[in-house]
Amino acid sequence: MRTAKKQIHASSRRLPKWTSINWKKVKKTVQKLQMRIAKAVREGKLRLVKSLQWLLTRSFYGKLFAIRRVVTNKGKATPGADGVVWNSPKKKMQAVNLLSRRGYRPYPLRRVYIRKKNGKLRPLSIPTMKDRAMQALYALALVPVAETIGDLNSYGFRDSRCCADAIKQCYNCLAKRHSARWILEADIQACFDRIDHEWMLNNILTDKKILRSWLNAGYIDEGKFYPTKAGTPQGSIISPVLANMTLDGLEIAIKNAVPKDAKVNMIRYADDFIVTGKSKAILQEKVKPAIRAFLSQRGLNLSGEKTRITRIEQGFDFLGQHLRKFGGKFIVIPSKSSVKGIVSKTKKIIKSHLGRATAEMLRVLNPVVRGWANYHRHACSKKAFNYVDSCIFNNLWKWAKRRHPHKKVQWIQNRYFRSIGNRKWCFFATNKTEKGGTEFLDLVQMSAIRIVRHTKIRGKANPYDIRWQGYFSKRSWGTYNPAIRSILCW
Repeated sequence: MRTAKKQIHASSRRLPKWTSINWKKVKKTVQKLQMRIAKAVREGKLRLVKSLQWLLTRSFYGKLFAIRRVVTNKGKATPGADGVVWNSPKKKMQAVNLLSRRGYRPYPLRRVYIRKKNGKLRPLSIPTMKDRAMQALYALALVPVAETIGDLNSYGFRDSRCCADAIKQCYNCLAKRHSARWILEADIQACFDRIDHEWMLNNILTDKKILRSWLNAGYIDEGKFYPTKAGTPQGSIISPVLANMTLDGLEIAIKNAVPKDAKVNMIRYADDFIVTGKSKAILQEKVKPAIRAFLSQRGLNLSGEKTRITRIEQGFDFLGQHLRKFGGKFIVIPSKSSVKGIVSKTKKIIKSHLGRATAEMLRVLNPVVRGWANYHRHACSKKAFNYVDSCIFNNLWKWAKRRHPHKKVQWIQNRYFRSIGNRKWCFFATNKTEKGGTEFLDLVQMSAIRIVRHTKIRGKANPYDIRWQGYFSKRSWGTYNPAIRSILCW
């Protein structure tokens, strides 16, 4: 009854049209408030931080920005437990008045399962559209705090940071002649599912009432309700921020437990992290106990099957790449499991389009090939690129032969392959344009993608600190000009 009254009230209030909103102005206004929050955190003014967070979570522009995030991401058409989807401009504008703290109670999460690489099932919790928007709204006020107090070498689920920054930091810590030779590969057991609720409520600087309601919302699995006693659900917008803030401080705790000459460095991406050290004894006797003590306060434990200590000459996998020293030279290449995964994925795409148009297959295949290549283009990936191209070519040839079992090789070549410059056997399709003509749609070849060395973000760089705005503007421009990136982003 209360929800129905809110919806009637939302529809009766006069609001601008969704299509006429000036999003540049909305974003600029929200960023100004976020920068004020970050400044207050740096100065230790916690009361001012709470006041600014209160102002942002109740602002009209903040609500608009939160709703825009929800209705433009990949899950915009996936409903929660209530089955509601905001799929029209009118519903999006009416949702602004629904984002209110007074009387807010989140729906239980809809539980689904996705299969991991090892065959196990990973639980994924889907909130309703309203709950997603509320989480996005409060995340706007919490992210500046997380970015200001976060670990210097934490790169997962953070603004302006990525996997390439983490791999580059591994290079900085391991590539030199006198660098550390031992690595602790650590993984936290069921991190998102076991974080202690009381620790989060006592230590995370956000609205306690709203945070408690999310943590205790529970979930629905096959029509049955289950309460949540620990953890923050995977699939929620605010969960990555909460998980990062839970693990912030781990880098300092590790360094305080070892002497200064131990060559100990931590590189973390979400709940996966590595720790370097000059000897196996330091990692085993000093670092591991420090990590366990830090995690135990938050209700977490290290995973026994995924945590191990290896030597750099043996190599290790991290974030889909294999890092190893060959004869004193540090090399980063795509991991075997990652190469195997992309070959398998492209093969499934090709097989599933046996009876469909060639152009339709390329529209699905090209983004997958391009995305994998762009992810690995900062490593020594040419050999892997050539191998994947070869596998894709063989699968496409089998696909073409199966479609035309009675045609000769020359006919198939003329139908599906053409020459582009010095490259021959380039798979292509013809596509009709809006004007009625035809154009070529070519398969992306990984071997044609340039290898570009990544410039790591500075550890202290904060996108919500006005003192770093010039650095980030130069860095974003340098990403589109790889030749000058190393000059601008020093």
